Amino acid sequence: MTTVPDEYELRDRRLPDIDWATPPAGSAVSTFDAPSGPLAVLSMGDPSAPRVVLVPGVTGSKEDFHFQFSELAAAGFLVQSYDLAGQYESWQAGPERLSPPRAEYDYDLFVDDMIAFLEAGRTPAHLVGYSFAGIVAQLVVARRPELVSSLTLLSTPPLAGDSFRGVRWLGAFSRLGSREAIAGFMRWGIDANTQHVPSGRLAFVRERFSLTRTDAHEQVVGLMQAVPDLVEQLRAAPIPKAVAVGSHDLWPLRLHRRFASGIGASIAVYRTGHSPCETAPYQLSRDLLSLFDKALQTG
Repeated sequence: MTTVPDEYELRDRRLPDIDWATPPAGSAVSTFDAPSGPLAVLSMGDPSAPRVVLVPGVTGSKEDFHFQFSELAAAGFLVQSYDLAGQYESWQAGPERLSPPRAEYDYDLFVDDMIAFLEAGRTPAHLVGYSFAGIVAQLVVARRPELVSSLTLLSTPPLAGDSFRGVRWLGAFSRLGSREAIAGFMRWGIDANTQHVPSGRLAFVRERFSLTRTDAHEQVVGLMQAVPDLVEQLRAAPIPKAVAVGSHDLWPLRLHRRFASGIGASIAVYRTGHSPCETAPYQLSRDLLSLFDKALQTG
């Protein structure tokens, strides 16, 4: 049976190959003074409006949500995103800037930064965590649930412990390889364009690597080899939750479905890979707005 694409899928099929380094029209660039240092921020929308915080993952950046900014802002939200500490334009933020300084990037660094960012604006906020940032978002919900009105886990690792053991092409190697080796392999795959992204996107991704700190990348990979099990805490959280993932994600769909069921979340699957925010942004925005409406009705 053939499914007829709706207007959102049709719009996604017509996405242009943009200059990803150029901020979305109408957005504002700023810097947030987080516990770990200065974080690069993009914002769009009425500052007094309900807030959506979109957080990219390792090797990613706020630009990954380019197409979501205008969609969500037009729906009446203040939309914000920031580069994680050590990533792209937040490269100056790191454990050496903490008080007292620490030797490595750890979960507490990223959680404390996210909590500080949420506390700096209107709360509770709708929180979207992409890949590694989805793990951090779960920890924030577990520790400070009053800050979050809905949680969306976008392409987030669906396994506790060594999350890489479930990756189709990396599972066996993850048990043997160091975090440095895995990070290097990931970087090679991105730089070699194994996902066949358009030329404009590839140029931006390669340029982004010139700022992203190698130690931040490698140490986050180490954190993804030790994902905390938060299923029970998330299931108990009285907020709407969603898992959003591509049908060709790094982890098999059966794992994402099991994870979503375990935490009491809905699941949306798009005909794409690990990056629905880049390749299915209008479908993702549609589903985010539906979840936000659910949060309003139950809040």
